Amino acid sequence: MVGRSSYIARCYCGETKLGLNGPAQTVAICHCNDCKRWTGAPMPAFAAFAPSGVTGLSGEGVTINAGVNRWICGKCGSPMAATFDYLPTQIYIPIGVIDDADDLSPQVHCFAEQALSWLHMNDGVTKQTGTGRDTLLGG
Repeated sequence: MVGRSSYIARCYCGETKLGLNGPAQTVAICHCNDCKRWTGAPMPAFAAFAPSGVTGLSGEGVTINAGVNRWICGKCGSPMAATFDYLPTQIYIPIGVIDDADDLSPQVHCFAEQALSWLHMNDGVTKQTGTGRDTLLGG
């Protein structure tokens, strides 16, 4: 478990607000092409919370890739949350929309083999090939 017992996540325009209760289960940087495209970031970071600890998330999300649901703000388009079938006990929230996220430091780099060639990661954080599923689930 990582961080405090609660956080607030807000989109760019303020229309969508999530309550995040309980410390994050894990924090990860993902280098997969899907997450890079969804967030527009070269190395997006996410905090995982138990589904019961996330309030304010409505609807089913959008499924573009099989097994992945993503939620965005309907007004400004900010990425707000994602679920993955292979990680059923977690909802991933982009770090950039979480207020006071300074104590949510990454524990793993996932899909490190897809990192941009000019990105040099010398942060001492574990680098996983592929999903890093076992690390993300605390295994």
